[in-house]
Amino acid sequence: MGTETSGTETTGAETSGDVMVGTSGYSYADWVGPYYPPGTERKDFLPIYASEFNFVELNFSYYTQPQPRIFERMLSGTPETFHFCVKGHRSMTHEVGEHIASSTRAFRVGIEPLVRSSRLVSVLLQFPYSFHYTPESRKHLDRLSRLLEGLPLAFEFRNNEWQKDSVYATMRERGIALVSVDEPRLPRLPRPDETVTADRGYLRLHGRNKANWWKGTNTSRYDYLYSEQELADWVTRVNRIVRKVKLLLIAFNNHYKSQAVRNARTMRRMLVESGLERVE
Repeated sequence: MGTETSGTETTGAETSGDVMVGTSGYSYADWVGPYYPPGTERKDFLPIYASEFNFVELNFSYYTQPQPRIFERMLSGTPETFHFCVKGHRSMTHEVGEHIASSTRAFRVGIEPLVRSSRLVSVLLQFPYSFHYTPESRKHLDRLSRLLEGLPLAFEFRNNEWQKDSVYATMRERGIALVSVDEPRLPRLPRPDETVTADRGYLRLHGRNKANWWKGTNTSRYDYLYSEQELADWVTRVNRIVRKVKLLLIAFNNHYKSQAVRNARTMRRMLVESGLERVE
């Protein structure tokens, strides 16, 4: 993936697409109190979350290959208007080896209930900072995209080597969405990007915790609450992006003590106030 040819920016529809705002994950013990009522049992987390939001990213599938029965349960416990993004298993993005074909087969079998119900909005493939722009890496993306063909794929790169017109052109050819990111302004991390490569857009906001980005845990790294001004800057960008897509997913990953929920609520309100009509 990523031959040295430049692509043309997707123009999209003349009117704005739909926007879904949600969070990266919902099943956090430290959300009990700040978000979930005190004493809430884990089995009740998703129904409560789905009563307010129409979209969630699922992260457990990165650590454990998904099983159909898990999604059957999730589907039966949420409204038909509720949708899921599923993160790809680490064997596809972080621990790549000769097992890639069997890993993708297992993943596809696991998410089949979501596909069948038309409630899968994206498969998120997040590649690590150590995944560099090399011939080997591009070959891996080529093979991976073919093995997962037919699914709504989104690629998130964690270093700026992949911010190339040639990469974007290939993603457009295959209908793979580029994930735009908001994260600390540190060397070699991707810069904010409004590029669109599919009829779906994807924005993930990780917070801007510079101090803990490299040395923090999966909790402390994302301990950050966006200010209204920081979100207002993204509202301006979103109003441009959404005119190029049919659907834009916005996921807040600053999950510590449900700060993601607070920011998702604010973002949704600000988008409506900016004049966007189809914000969920």
